[in-house]
Amino acid sequence: MNRTGFDNDKYREIQSSHIRERIAKFDKLYLEFGGKLFDDYHASRVLPGFEPDSKLKMLANLKDQAEIVCVISADAIEQNKTRGDLGITYDRDVLRLIDNFRAMDFYVSSVVITKYTGQAAADKFRQKLEAHNINSYLHYVIEGYPGDVDKIVSDEGYGRNEYVHTTRPLVVVTAPGPGSGKMATCLSQVYHEHKRGITAGYAKFETFPIWNLPLKHPVNLAYEAATADLKDVNMIDPFHLEAYGETTVNYNRDIEIFPVLQAMFEEIFGECPYKSPTDMGVNMVGNCITDDELCQEASRQEIIRRYFKGVCDQKLGNVTADVVRKLELVMKQAGVKPEDRRVVIAARERMEETGTPCAAIELNDGRIMTGRTNDLLGAVASCLINSLKLNAGIAHPVHLITRESLEPIQTLKTQYLGAHNPRLHTDEMLIALSVSAATDPQAKLTLEQLPYLRGCEAHSTVMLSSVDEAVFRKLGIHLTCDPAF
Repeated sequence: MNRTGFDNDKYREIQSSHIRERIAKFDKLYLEFGGKLFDDYHASRVLPGFEPDSKLKMLANLKDQAEIVCVISADAIEQNKTRGDLGITYDRDVLRLIDNFRAMDFYVSSVVITKYTGQAAADKFRQKLEAHNINSYLHYVIEGYPGDVDKIVSDEGYGRNEYVHTTRPLVVVTAPGPGSGKMATCLSQVYHEHKRGITAGYAKFETFPIWNLPLKHPVNLAYEAATADLKDVNMIDPFHLEAYGETTVNYNRDIEIFPVLQAMFEEIFGECPYKSPTDMGVNMVGNCITDDELCQEASRQEIIRRYFKGVCDQKLGNVTADVVRKLELVMKQAGVKPEDRRVVIAARERMEETGTPCAAIELNDGRIMTGRTNDLLGAVASCLINSLKLNAGIAHPVHLITRESLEPIQTLKTQYLGAHNPRLHTDEMLIALSVSAATDPQAKLTLEQLPYLRGCEAHSTVMLSSVDEAVFRKLGIHLTCDPAF
């Protein structure tokens, strides 16, 4: 589990070099950053060794030339769309991103609210930005987008959007997640810059799909699984194939929008500098994979995790059956099934033995520990402390938290706070363990094992409370659940 399949140092070096080459071709370059600049945990899961902030470290090499524009869709604000990996809404994440950028001395110039049609939640968010002294701009829905090129590339299309004032040669356009309107924002700006006599260019930094990996490579399939709700489909780039006779991978939205980009550049420069959507990209990730077999297996596991999230979201009414069918198709293409996840089998077998909800955690050395629901602890809390004890080398029968110390917590929950479930959640169990650690060396040793659970796999036979999910997320444990209440 500690093996790596990706070279971060090489990635930062060659990626920043290629971006500099693009900057040199224009007065100003609008660089769309696909995926996440901060906390790119999807990339770190499918490319073991990829650091979640690798892209940010690479961008730090260009800090003096760059300014950052954050983009968020008005629809995402209205619908309270949430980042699954962090459990926070897109609008909250925009503010988090801005704070993090500024803490690292990056210049964040503004926020663009796209697909605006008068949404009340978007207006409220704009007032919040104003209170934080953050400039904001509105971009509108363009009728006929992306097919009606003549209208899009006109004063009735991009020209209707508010012009975003930028001052540096590299403008990084980023967002909390996919579907935010980053590309449209970049192209709108290129149009406005041209009207102001500025030669502006556009390039795309999209980590996935990886253009120089095969179409059905597990890493690329994992991207399809991650964007199943957006209906993204990986495709062979037909423009690149026709222009160069070379097979490369892109995805449907970029391929659909490419004629718009061609038309815009032809209007501005007389010709388009790019012959394909792949040409637009600046992505050296595929050149930095050092262990393809490891990355393939990691991606297969990610596809299974995405499937479990999909079926649970469907159970909760958050996604439609179409999303789950798409995930099932991706699993079939990757040649995997839910039971190919070891902790799934372990948790389900334990549940059959006990007749109660159960959970399993696979440690980084491959050992698996299970836990079941009892009168004191929920299944995941029980499994978590069992796993910590196993990692610490403490015998399973040893009790690190006494019943006498847990019962007052249960009384507090049920009699004073009105809870119906007396069993302790994972956060409550860890607090109780921390109290024991003050006087018990074995409890202290057990608590010290928490950092070693990062990157471990876990499965629960029932869906968990938001509290338990948040604890596992903070610990860096990759959790899945069966779609059962």
